[in-house]
Amino acid sequence: MGGTLACRGVTRPLLAVDGPSLLFRSFFALPDSIADAEGRPVNALLGSANAILRIVADRDPRAVAICFGEEAAHYRVAAFDGYHADRPPVPEGLERQFAQAARFFAGFGWVTVTTPDLEADDLLHSLALAEEEAGGTSLLLTGDRDMFQCASERTTVLYLKTGIKGFEEVGPDEVRRRYGVAPELVPDFIALRGDPSDGLPGAKGIGEKGAADLLRRHGSLEAAIAAALREPPRVRAALHGQEELLGRFKDIATLRRVDVERPADRDTDLAGGAAVARELGMNRLAERLEKAPSPAAL
Repeated sequence: MGGTLACRGVTRPLLAVDGPSLLFRSFFALPDSIADAEGRPVNALLGSANAILRIVADRDPRAVAICFGEEAAHYRVAAFDGYHADRPPVPEGLERQFAQAARFFAGFGWVTVTTPDLEADDLLHSLALAEEEAGGTSLLLTGDRDMFQCASERTTVLYLKTGIKGFEEVGPDEVRRRYGVAPELVPDFIALRGDPSDGLPGAKGIGEKGAADLLRRHGSLEAAIAAALREPPRVRAALHGQEELLGRFKDIATLRRVDVERPADRDTDLAGGAAVARELGMNRLAERLEKAPSPAAL
């Protein structure tokens, strides 16, 4: 996965992982013939462990936190019933691996963090803020571009490429290069451009370039809407009278902060990981972990 990541200072970072995103991608990236002794697939767990271990080897995080939450936060669905409406159900073979994930990851000494009403994204965001306030740095492993709003001098998004074929390191400059706006304007950008993966249509006919242009000129969604009557007819029609709907899209795209405890420092436990891997029939992974003198040697 990726090359060795550039070091940002001497502080060991917290690695926070979007558990559902990584498990989903691993399940569809690896064949379900990767199975335990009873023929039940363990491909999602194996792919997730390998992805995390690569980053552990490269960056030596002070702790690893795997985040889980609701598939769609209830308040977001209440705000717009199209939110996540077209996402397919979890396949049976993956559902079982979701249930095993906390025990599997615990074997490596990785902590699982959950929320009953929000989404994993909100937890990653909250952990990153807590880490920044304590003077630390964070790496956020995810396949969700909503997380670009978290990029800062102390927080780097590791955006998973197709499947689990590496990641792209996204800081504030990369967000500006991709979207043409600063990280703090990502929710405004999503509200205007839309987000097909979340079922948000955005402002009709605006698109990515139009959204970036409006935000560069006006500084926020609200300011762009206030200036709608001075825009060309197509843009005016997309914005004028849409304050309430576009405001809801922005609110949906804005990550929430919840109370979280900063995970205690804990190195990855290769022996514990090997033991739980053997329990689940991942013998090749177990052998690799048993032979490695340290995560850096993986």
